[in-house]
Amino acid sequence: MSTFMPKAGDIDRKWYVLDAAGKPLGKTAAAAAALLRGKHKTIFAPHADCGDHVIIINADKAVFTGKKLEQKYYRRHTGYIGHLKEVPYSTLMNEKPELAMELAVKGMVPANTIGRNSLTRLRIYKGAEHNHAAQKPEVYEF
Repeated sequence: MSTFMPKAGDIDRKWYVLDAAGKPLGKTAAAAAALLRGKHKTIFAPHADCGDHVIIINADKAVFTGKKLEQKYYRRHTGYIGHLKEVPYSTLMNEKPELAMELAVKGMVPANTIGRNSLTRLRIYKGAEHNHAAQKPEVYEF
């Protein structure tokens, strides 16, 4: 018996909705990353992109454990000497909670073409409303 190798035509992509309200941001991001990779499927192969579409709602209601909200920083560098920009996560969650969730998921997918392609199937919304009802997404409990 040979090992099954999934092809592009074998992959059936579903839509899932994850509600981040009251749940830790990291646990929500880990569940989203696993769905985007397709690790929950029986046909999963690390070299193939077999993941699903993921919609995360209520990103602004995700919680942080411990003192991460005050002590954790989002850092980026402009490329110029001394231009390191730091934003505390308390400010980031108030202004752009979608970015905080996207950065968490991005850190949990592989840093290659499969990971970059899987991030295109991620949709994050601040509130409880999303405009993907036509795709009939299933609620995913984690």
